Amino acid sequence: MKKIVALFNVVGYTPEQYNEVIKELDALGKLKQPAYINRVVAQQTDGLLIIDVWESEEALNEFAETLVPILIKHGVTPAQPTLLPLLDITA
Repeated sequence: MKKIVALFNVVGYTPEQYNEVIKELDALGKLKQPAYINRVVAQQTDGLLIIDVWESEEALNEFAETLVPILIKHGVTPAQPTLLPLLDITA
């Protein structure tokens, strides 16, 4: 399996909604996934840009089964990600 970068351009997603979603994922014990590597979130004029790095597309899809209903519950329309193969990550 190849590591991937997932780019989510989530129109209408506010920082307040993001924080609520993160709190709920944490309460469910789903925030720290073994296959999750890193996340960057940036505010845009029309929503949030979220860049995730995962061990595999399959791991992201499994996490999405929990995430998507939570997003919808908080009034967020989930975005289809752009998936790219990871070449390098430097912290």
